[in-house]
Amino acid sequence: MASEDRLRFGVDLVTFFHPGFWGVADHDAIKAYAQTEPRRFWDKILDGVAASGVTGVELTFSPFNWQDAIKIYGSVESFAAELSSRGLTLASGFFAELEAAGDFTEAGAQSAIIDKAKRYADFLKACGSDIMVIGAPLRQTLGATPVRFFDFEQARKIADFLNRLGAVLYGRGVRLALHTEAHSIFAGGRDVDLMMLLTDPAYVHMCPDTAHIILAGSDPLQVVDRHHERVIIAHWKDGLGPMPSDTPIDAHIHDRHRPYFCGFGLGRVDWPGWARLLRDRGYQGWAILELDAAPDPVGDIANGLRLVKQALLPIYR
Repeated sequence: MASEDRLRFGVDLVTFFHPGFWGVADHDAIKAYAQTEPRRFWDKILDGVAASGVTGVELTFSPFNWQDAIKIYGSVESFAAELSSRGLTLASGFFAELEAAGDFTEAGAQSAIIDKAKRYADFLKACGSDIMVIGAPLRQTLGATPVRFFDFEQARKIADFLNRLGAVLYGRGVRLALHTEAHSIFAGGRDVDLMMLLTDPAYVHMCPDTAHIILAGSDPLQVVDRHHERVIIAHWKDGLGPMPSDTPIDAHIHDRHRPYFCGFGLGRVDWPGWARLLRDRGYQGWAILELDAAPDPVGDIANGLRLVKQALLPIYR
């Protein structure tokens, strides 16, 4: 089997969340554009993904989420047809509800999350995808009071819920992949090890994001090598280095991440080593090339794909 068949390349739609791509002033203006010109908005995104050379799409938060896609194109089937007409496939969907839920260890909050996840899973399955990438809850800003420790007991409670959520998704034909989001409880090496230990490998898988692991101060190759059997999808992204330990973790944390991301090959990721690791561990599946809010997403993803094909696929073979 050719390496191109064993690795399939896609892009997360957060890559298109830059005002420059849309010719507007800020992120609020992007959302306004999506509301006033919804069909043109989505057609421009899907055309851009196809033009970049990748074949997969990962949906994410609004205005790039699954509810928006159905609303604009009228049905799940119509959205799937729009993808197919451009030679695209729905690779996966990002589920951000855990991060936004606050204390989801409460029974009512868990029930609401599971209900949302069920509906999302049914959409993914109907579009031909079987992977839901899930963002983990955020950590607390260092030094904040009252202190919330991410200790064994807290991790056990969260792992119990993830196990049950994974089982629910499995019953609908979809696999749960926990994403290594910087400043969450699942990014640094110790935290990843802890959650992988406490979750059931039959129901909870992993979506490593190379850049986010670097921002968290860990080595993505070491982290992934320890848990390679849990990886069912991966975000390929480059990062400049660890963020300060006292970085405020609040509603703007994702904006604070962006200056630490960079183009493929310009950061700290050992890409040749990454290709060798995936080769040696027999990884097959989606490689999501991602750049948070790129000014030229089509060009940047195309350049990244070119680097991958010219420099990394020969190693992966």
